[in-house]
Amino acid sequence: MPLFFRKRKPSEEARKRLEYQMCLAKEAGADDILDISKCELSEIPFGAFATCKVLQKKVLIVHTNLLTSLLPKSCSLLSLTTIKVLDLHDNQLTALPDDIGQLTALQVLNVERNQLTCLPRSTGNLIQLQTLNVKDNRLKELPDTLGELRSLRTLDISENEIQRLPRMLAHVRTLETLSLDALSMVYPPQEVCGAGTEAIQQFLCKESGLEYYPPSQYLLPVLEQDGAENSLDSPDGPTDRLCREEEEWQNRFSDYEKRKEQKMLEKLEFERRLELGQREHAQLLQQSSSQKDEILQTVKEEQSRLEQGLSEHQRFLDAERRRLQEQLKQTEQNISTRIQKLLRENQRQKKSSEILKSLENERIRMEQLMSITQEETENLRRREIASAMQQMLTESCKSRLIQMAYESQRQNLVQQACSSMADMDERFQQILSWQQMDQNKAISQILQESAMQKAAFEALQVKKDLMHRQIRKQIKLIETELLQLTQLELKRKSLDTEALQEMISEQRWALSSLLQQLLKEKTQREEELREILTELEAQSETKQENYWLIQYQRLLNQKPLSLKLQEEGLERPLVALLVELSAEHYLPIFAHHRLSLAMLSRMGPADLAKVGVSEAGLQHEILRRAQELLDAARTQPELLKPPEGGVLPTAPEELPEAVRPSAPPAELLEVQTSECVVCLEREAQMIFLNCGHVCCCQLCSQPLRTCPLCRQDIAQRLRIYHSS
Repeated sequence: MPLFFRKRKPSEEARKRLEYQMCLAKEAGADDILDISKCELSEIPFGAFATCKVLQKKVLIVHTNLLTSLLPKSCSLLSLTTIKVLDLHDNQLTALPDDIGQLTALQVLNVERNQLTCLPRSTGNLIQLQTLNVKDNRLKELPDTLGELRSLRTLDISENEIQRLPRMLAHVRTLETLSLDALSMVYPPQEVCGAGTEAIQQFLCKESGLEYYPPSQYLLPVLEQDGAENSLDSPDGPTDRLCREEEEWQNRFSDYEKRKEQKMLEKLEFERRLELGQREHAQLLQQSSSQKDEILQTVKEEQSRLEQGLSEHQRFLDAERRRLQEQLKQTEQNISTRIQKLLRENQRQKKSSEILKSLENERIRMEQLMSITQEETENLRRREIASAMQQMLTESCKSRLIQMAYESQRQNLVQQACSSMADMDERFQQILSWQQMDQNKAISQILQESAMQKAAFEALQVKKDLMHRQIRKQIKLIETELLQLTQLELKRKSLDTEALQEMISEQRWALSSLLQQLLKEKTQREEELREILTELEAQSETKQENYWLIQYQRLLNQKPLSLKLQEEGLERPLVALLVELSAEHYLPIFAHHRLSLAMLSRMGPADLAKVGVSEAGLQHEILRRAQELLDAARTQPELLKPPEGGVLPTAPEELPEAVRPSAPPAELLEVQTSECVVCLEREAQMIFLNCGHVCCCQLCSQPLRTCPLCRQDIAQRLRIYHSS
């Protein structure tokens, strides 16, 4: 059996049995037995001890329970001093109380089928004990004090682990039955133990030096221990002693009956007082309940009144809060309206001032362009200007040659070139004759023909225009991005990655929309330049000599914006930094605020945003590069020194560039080419709009009406010219 058991709650049936047995024991005329067996108890209830003490119970039966201890907390064995029979078998007791010897009236103790490992030494004080049953436990030895049990008649120690009997057991002369496991005994020997109780007692008496007497001479119970040990052992005068003890027993029995009657009267008196106390308790409970109801009613009324007042106050507060919120909302709306009005007025004034300033600058520039001073006429470098015009016309003619070749080939494929082939051949012959013409003859012809001078000026004007150059640069970048996106899309299709395919498609549509917008802006800017050229041509109607040569020389001598700003005070490294970051359009802002590298080192992104640099990434890059330049200047101070002087160039800073339709510049990185998805041989050269795919060569694209990749209608075709 396990040593420890978890306490569990008794069942309903066991609880009812316990209540019934307790009530039965308290009834008038009940016997002296308290039976609380089979009630699934883990400890003896306190009421059982009180009942035994008050009602002087003689028999306590607690077998077949779950007891692990005989004595619960706050209880004393003195409450069981009247108990003569204590039945505790079939429980889970591991030990008996050390003071169990206080039960001096105990005659029968049954602890069979428990888990006892030892018996307390105070067991020897149970002088009236006649039966001791410790069968089926875990005892390994018996205490020597068992020899003091002078009334013991039956002792059962079988089914334990006992191998030796105490020699003091020989003093128990009244022992009639001794049950043990003879085969496991060492002392007395097995043959003695197998011979029976009498043989065992004779052996123990011999070992103790005592003379053995049969227990029949000591059958009368020992009521009190008032004789000496030698007189108990002596068999002389048993008849007189028995008579004396019988008379004594009769006296004690009569005293017991008197005490019993007295106890009964005390019990009746106790029950009467108990009943009276219960009535008083019931009256007090009733009064308390009525008072409690009255108090609860009063509290409820008071609480209701308080809640009503609180709700009214809360409603008033809510109304006041709503009124304040409405006022705040109205005030905020008024303030917001006034702020928006001020912002609109400020924006309107700012736009008006910017427009007026722009118109004034344009008017001044036009007046400067249209006016030719005597000094410029005298300083006209005819041969140098004519040479520059010849070079510009050569580059321009090359570009037009490529364009006309492309157009002629396209018109030939659609059978619309019949009417213009003669014209085109004539122009080709003229261009070829120009290219084969001797350099001096070309220059002299340019000097003589005003139309050629005008064409050269127009080409240089387009080249020098900053806005047109920025638009071309953006178009080239977008063409490169569209080519790379098309290549990436073809790879993604082979991998079947639909999610990434959708993202690439969105980027491609956005780039193609931006490309169309830039093409429109480019055309619009060229129209504006042509209008300016028309105005200049109207001014030249005065037949002023060398008009276009002087205008071309002025355009050549016009300093770049970066050089002007540098002369006004901007540091050369700062100008180079902005040009490198493609932020030339912020040069006027930096010049207006007179910013320097030292000032940038003390500024943050928010400060740059205040002066007009709106891109967050550009803000951080400008500040980082400015700090790097300052760090480098600490070791090489000459980096920040302004140029000591020099001759300003009369030619443009960069070489003339051939105006090709949508061709990327030579300085851009080489773009990876892709093959045509139709013929799979030639290089993809055409951009299809509106979809933005770069997937076909020029020959394969002409008969197509839809894009071979996305099946979208082709609204416009754009040729890409890769630089060698």
